[in-house]
Amino acid sequence: MKTQTTLLLVDDDRHVLASMADWLREQGYATDTASNLADGKAAVDRKNYDVALVDIRLGEHDGFELLAHCRRVRPTTSVIMITGYGTVESAVEAIRLGAFDFLTKPLIDEELKMAIERAQSQRRVIEENRTLKQQLDLRYGMENVIGRDHRMLRIYDMIDSVADTRATVLITGESGTGKSMIARAIHRRSGRRDKAFVEVACGALPETLLESELFGHVAGAFTGAVGEKMGKFLQADGGTIFLDEIGTASPGFQVKLLRVLQDLEFEPVGGTKTYRIDTRVILATNEDLAQKTAEGRFRQDLYFRINVINIELPPLRERISDIPLLAEHFLQRVTGETGRKIEGFSPDALTALQRYRWPGNVRELQNVIERAVLLGRGPRIVPEDFPPNVLTAAPVALDTTAGCLKDALSAPERQIILEVLEAHHWNRQATAAALGINRTTLYKKMKRLGLEEPRGAAARC
Repeated sequence: MKTQTTLLLVDDDRHVLASMADWLREQGYATDTASNLADGKAAVDRKNYDVALVDIRLGEHDGFELLAHCRRVRPTTSVIMITGYGTVESAVEAIRLGAFDFLTKPLIDEELKMAIERAQSQRRVIEENRTLKQQLDLRYGMENVIGRDHRMLRIYDMIDSVADTRATVLITGESGTGKSMIARAIHRRSGRRDKAFVEVACGALPETLLESELFGHVAGAFTGAVGEKMGKFLQADGGTIFLDEIGTASPGFQVKLLRVLQDLEFEPVGGTKTYRIDTRVILATNEDLAQKTAEGRFRQDLYFRINVINIELPPLRERISDIPLLAEHFLQRVTGETGRKIEGFSPDALTALQRYRWPGNVRELQNVIERAVLLGRGPRIVPEDFPPNVLTAAPVALDTTAGCLKDALSAPERQIILEVLEAHHWNRQATAAALGINRTTLYKKMKRLGLEEPRGAAARC
C-alpha cells in the first residue's frame, strides 16, 4: 500500500477511533484522527487529505456538516461516510451531498480497503483529466501561435485586448494561415475558457443542414428529422462558437445569423420555442467580404455587425522570417509524436523553405515538415526530403531598379524597422528583441537608414 496516502478518521467513539486508526496505519496509510466536529474541521483546514473517513454521528453534531466543510474548502478530498445505523435514505443523502461512498458498521477490513482504493483511483482520474485540460490549453493557447513578424506581434496584442470581451471578432486571411488557431487562442485566453468551444465549417453544409446544425430542429421539421436536435449555438452557450467560411453563407441564412448576433436568441428549425443564449461569436473567411458586400452578394448590415474587430492574418510568403521558427516548431511536434531522432535543418533546407511561395500557407508548411520527418533518412532535414514543388520554386522577385541589391532591400528593411519601432513606442531594446537582433545592430541600421526618433519623444533604450 502506498505510504503517501493520507487519511483523516473522524469518530466520536474514542475506542473505535483508536483501534481503527491503528489498523489503518498498519496498512501503510498516514492517518490523523479527530473525535468531534470542531477538531475534524480544524484538521481539514490545516491539511489536504486524500481521503476522509467520517462517522455520521458526532455527538451533538453530524458528519454531514464535516462533509459540507470538506466540499467547500477541500474539494479534492474524497469523503467516505460511516454509520452504525445505515438506511437507504441516509446513503442517498450522503451521495447527494458529495460523499464518495457510504459504509455501515461493523466495517469489514477488505471492504474499507477497497473503498479507499476506489477513492484514490478516482482522484488519479480527476488529476489526469486536469493535466489533459492543461495540455489542451497549452496546445490551443497563444503558446502555439508562432511568429515574431511585426504583423504577428500586433495580432498578439489584439488577441489580448479583445479576448475577455463579448465583441464579435472577424478573422480574415488566406486558407491555411491559422484562423482556427487564432479563434481558439482568443477563447482560451478569455473568461469562457472552461466552457465549450464549438467550431462549424459553414461552407461544408447546404443551407438547410447548416440551419439545423446551428439552431437545432424539432421532430418532424423536415424529412428525416425523427427526433429533436440541439444546435451548436445552444451547445456553445456560455462559451464560444467559431463560424468558419462565413463568406459562403446564403442570403437566407445571413438574415437568421444577424438576428442571433443582435438579439442573442433564435428558434430551432420547425419550432416555436425561443432560446436565449450567452455565446461569444468568432467568424472567419478567406474571401473579401467588403467586395462581396459592395457587389450585393453579402448583406451590408451583417457585414457591419460582424466586422467589429477584424484580425487579418498575413500569408506566410509575407512573413519569411517566421518560416524557420514555424519549421522548428513543427519539427519538434512531429518528432515528439513519432519518436524520430532529427537534429534539425540543414542551411540549404531552410533556404529552400524561405524561397518557396507557400500557397497553402502555414498548413502546407506543417504538412511538408511532417513528410520530411517521416520520409527522411538522415540525422538532419535536407532539401532532398522536401516535395519537388518546394525545390523548384522560383525565388522571390526583388526590385533592382534602384541600381543594386543593397538599395533594393533598403526600402522594405526601413519600413519593417520603422513599423516595429512605432509598435514599441520607439523602445529600442524591445524593438531589437522583436526583430531578433541585438541593440547595437539596431542602432547601426537606424543610422544607415536615416531613422530618427520623432521630436518631443524621449529616447528609450
